[in-house]
Amino acid sequence: MTFFPVGLSHYLCLSGVLFTIGVLVVILRRNLIVIFMGIELMLNAANLSIVAFSRHLEDMSGHVFVLLIMTVAAAEVAVGLAILIALFRTRRTINADEVSYLRW
Repeated sequence: MTFFPVGLSHYLCLSGVLFTIGVLVVILRRNLIVIFMGIELMLNAANLSIVAFSRHLEDMSGHVFVLLIMTVAAAEVAVGLAILIALFRTRRTINADEVSYLRW
């Protein structure tokens, strides 16, 4: 049985596919929770490419940078979901077309 080595190009192709899926989700879907999931998918695709380059260059600073990005992303999700809950309580919808303006 022969195993093929997984190189930098494989990780970058996977990262590109994940980022493209995230962009398509943000563009095509109207549910705000699904849009947030698309944004998180794009952020994780960028994290994957940063870690792949860091591993390829044998430099650990990329891993530390990704850890900080993941911490900020967790805070962003908490704030975003709190805003969505408040929006749902006032408007009774989370459809992006129906809540397109910021006036309450």
